[in-house]
Amino acid sequence: MINPNRQIVLDTETTGMSQLGAHYEGHCIIEIGAVELINRRYTGNNFHIYIKPDRPVDPDAIKVHGITDEMLADKPEFKEVAQDFLDYINGAELLIHNAPFDVGFMDYEFRKLNLNVKTDDICLVTDTLQMARQMYPGKRNNLDALCDRLGIDNSKRTLHGALLDAEILADVYLMMTGGKQIYSMKKNLLSLKLSVLCKKKRRKK
Repeated sequence: MINPNRQIVLDTETTGMSQLGAHYEGHCIIEIGAVELINRRYTGNNFHIYIKPDRPVDPDAIKVHGITDEMLADKPEFKEVAQDFLDYINGAELLIHNAPFDVGFMDYEFRKLNLNVKTDDICLVTDTLQMARQMYPGKRNNLDALCDRLGIDNSKRTLHGALLDAEILADVYLMMTGGKQIYSMKKNLLSLKLSVLCKKKRRKK
């Protein structure tokens, strides 16, 4: 059963993309990042993991996300984290930018493990790229373009990263769907935390 109040903003990074057939065939997920929203508020119950693939990362993919084989050598394999991941997303609405890409990879990983499950079986999938195209027809609607349009800071995004991209997409989604007040509350909370840290440092001096 889908919980309409629970949303998971999700992104993945992969070893690359197949140029023949389905985009996911022969490739693997190497990073999953997810941000939980309940009643459109950040809970802090995020999911983030790097995964050791069963094949090398393509050089072109490394240029996109900067994740190398050496960085993944001591990470768990997907079979070791699959159940925790399924438990985390079960019953939620998944918000994914260009959802067919990520869902294709997720379902491919489940099939490789002979798991009798598809993402659509346990989640409601919403493609935020399609949402953006409907709201801003004829314009660029990748994540960077949406950040520029909506006034969201993405200065830390020098490379793609699953958790960072999920965090940014959560901000974008809230702004696109009338959540400016909630987004402002998040920024104010971060500013307050920074202010407290600065005061503590001054006292130590």
